[in-house]
Parts: sequence; C-alpha cells; structure tokens
Amino acid sequence: MTRIALILMLAGLQLGAQVEPPNSSGVSMGHLHIITPDPTAHRKLWIDVLGGKLVKAGPVEFAMFPGVLVGFRSGPSSGGSVGSIIDHLGFAVKDFEGTKAKIEAAAKIVSVNETSRQFFALFPGDVTVEFTEDKNQNVPIRHHHIHFATPQEDAMRAWYAKLFGAIPGMRGKFKAADLPGVNLSWKPVDKPTLPSKGRVMDHVGFEGKIYRVSLRKPLKPARQSKCSQPSARISD
Repeated sequence: MTRIALILMLAGLQLGAQVEPPNSSGVSMGHLHIITPDPTAHRKLWIDVLGGKLVKAGPVEFAMFPGVLVGFRSGPSSGGSVGSIIDHLGFAVKDFEGTKAKIEAAAKIVSVNETSRQFFALFPGDVTVEFTEDKNQNVPIRHHHIHFATPQEDAMRAWYAKLFGAIPGMRGKFKAADLPGVNLSWKPVDKPTLPSKGRVMDHVGFEGKIYRVSLRKPLKPARQSKCSQPSARISD
C-alpha cells in the first residue's frame, strides 16, 4: 500500500496561527514540507519571487501564504513529486501573466494553457507546481490544492472525509474533497505510485486540535483504523 507521509499537528503551535480556522472536526490545512539539497533556490522562489513571508521554526524555514506554509529544509531526496503519491501542488494567482513572467525568470515552465489560464512550473528538485488565475481573489497568491495520484482515489478520499471531516465533491473532472485552506484532488492512475517520504515533496501537514496523525508508520494492530487507505498512527 502506498503511503503519503502526512502529519496532523497539535494546534497552538507558533505556525498554527497562520493557517485557516479549522472545520467542525478541528482540522485545517497546515504546511507542505520540501526536502531539498538546495534550500537557497527554494527560498528564492517561494519568498523572493512569489512573495511568501519568511517564518522560521528551528532549523526549518517556511514561506507563509494565505492558507498554507511551505517549508524547505536541506537534505537529499530520492526523486521529484511526479511519480509519487503527491503529484503536484496548486496555487491560485491574481495576475497570470505577471506570475508566469516572474517564475519563467527563475524556474522552468513545463506547460501553459492560455484558455484555462493555467501553467505548470518545475521547481528545484523537480517539485511540480500548478498556477491558475483567479482574478476575483483579494490576494496576489493563495494556496489552492494538493493533487494526489493513486489507483485508490475513492478509498483515500473516504479516509480524509471520515477522519478529517473533508467534504467530498468534484473539482472539474477530478474527484476531490475540501478542507479549510486546501482542496484535495485525486488523479486516477493504473499502478500504485511511490510513497512521498524521502522524496523532494516529503510530506503534508494538517493542523488539528486534539491529536497527531502520522502516515510515516502504519497503525499498530490494536488501533487499526477501519479506513483502508492510508494507514496512520494516532496519539492524544
């Protein structure tokens, strides 16, 4: 079973004040954690180019955006986001042309769709990031979605709905579920994708009031969740 490395953090942490208020289950989007041999390049892109506010928590630097914090710390990674269960990250921008021009000067643009006002960029270490225009938003950039790739899209979506209170729905042609600060979307694939742990897009963090969930390790049999995907460890 492919696992996404995911952490549900205790509320009240210094970074928790920067994310969206929680839903009725006490959960909201928290952070995206990148492990890269070149954190300076990521710092330039997320902070200098995209305008994220620098926040430090111990050895990890975060770029703060409406709805999410993007963390980047130094370390080796085993591969890019594509090919893993976290296929790509998604952000909404107010100025499509302006954002594309700034990104193009600092990273590789891999595809552009002028009709849908959307483009994909490849950040250092092969982190794929999607940018979509939303002229109606009141900020230059905000977090929009995380796009998973898995043959178990229904089970994974049901797991997020049951455990985190995510609201199932559709985002265009993709099955999705909403949490405060993020749309979770699923792309169906024929074969299992690789775990995220150890790759450049290492894990996703969610804020919670009561408990911590880590999908880095499976549940002990005595506390096995009835949800089939993914497995988790829960502690008070």
